[in-house]
Amino acid sequence: MTKIRMTTPLVEMDGDEMTRIIWKMIKDELIEPFVDLKTEYYDLGLKERERTHDQVTIDSAEATKRLGVAVKCATITPNAARVEEYGLSEMWKSPNGTIRAVLDGTVFRAPIVVKGIEPYVRTWQKPITIARHAYGDVYKNVELLVPGPGKVELVYTPADGGDEVRATVHDYQGAGIAQGIHNLDDSIASFARASFNYALDTKQDLWFATKDTISKTYDHRFKDIFAQIFDAEYRERFEAAGIEYFYTLIDDAVARVIRSEGGFIWACKNYDGDVMSDMVSTAFGSLAMMTSVLVSPHGYYEYEAAHGTVQRHYDKHLAGEETSTNSVATIFAWTGALAKRGELDELPELVEFAHRLEAATIRAIEDGVMTGDLAAITSIPNPTRVNTHDFIRAVAERL
Repeated sequence: MTKIRMTTPLVEMDGDEMTRIIWKMIKDELIEPFVDLKTEYYDLGLKERERTHDQVTIDSAEATKRLGVAVKCATITPNAARVEEYGLSEMWKSPNGTIRAVLDGTVFRAPIVVKGIEPYVRTWQKPITIARHAYGDVYKNVELLVPGPGKVELVYTPADGGDEVRATVHDYQGAGIAQGIHNLDDSIASFARASFNYALDTKQDLWFATKDTISKTYDHRFKDIFAQIFDAEYRERFEAAGIEYFYTLIDDAVARVIRSEGGFIWACKNYDGDVMSDMVSTAFGSLAMMTSVLVSPHGYYEYEAAHGTVQRHYDKHLAGEETSTNSVATIFAWTGALAKRGELDELPELVEFAHRLEAATIRAIEDGVMTGDLAAITSIPNPTRVNTHDFIRAVAERL
């Protein structure tokens, strides 16, 4: 069989633990038999990030700017336990946070809906897409352990030599902690435009929520920039499309989302989007049933699974035990990247292949062949619970 051709490589970002095992299975059995796969490979496994002092993460992001489309495996963001486990020289930052800071843009996450996996929230009838701001906040923070009594301040020093501006964070009477976060007007504006454009493209209402009543400067800045851009550039286009832009407080948004039927885009700040995308994906069935793509205003796209590295299953795998790990989101990361590469390079055969692989994946589940997480919640009678590798084989048969 003549393989489907590619002209421009994808940026391939390998990852950690169980998802790294799945990554290779998907390439070996679902893609490379059919596609003349071209990638520029970067190993973002934690050992390689340690060896390169995290330069490999930056290099992969710069490659994405050069080639336009990337596909990323799940990676470990180390905590204190991981530092000890891997003997790290420092607690490296989230690779996703680093890549997003380089690329800017917005992360769009939507559940993969299949028959037989009904949402836990009984009112939800349509997918809810999370638009997550992909810059700043806690992911680019500066943290400080305060050892004892003293004062922590925010200090702004103007570049033109003007007067400093100071604000007291807290007068400490004893030990404590402090954190500084930041954002940029340009990045917030890009987030707003990406969200408005995606709403127009998909003909869905757009919700946006912050906590501006408490954060009267930081969060309020998000609210104001969204409102200014909407009024100046999008209000008439939204009215013509018959869709709505709606702002509310984040706690009110949560209550409204739970009571809704779905079918809209929920734009969230970086941390809010991180949390709410996991809530939405789990409520629709599984963390492994969620697509995720970073869309940069500069025309870069990075596709990934929305979940982590599945450490518990990896430990079982290392012990020689059988695992039943859901690979759907990782498969859809590959299909999203391949489809976008085909679209940009005008290769309709590559786009069609990506769509067929997605259809084969959904068909396997709807035929009752599924991993343990879905078998436990499906309404399909007598599902066939399969292990990690056998699910990928079932997809390959249907492909």
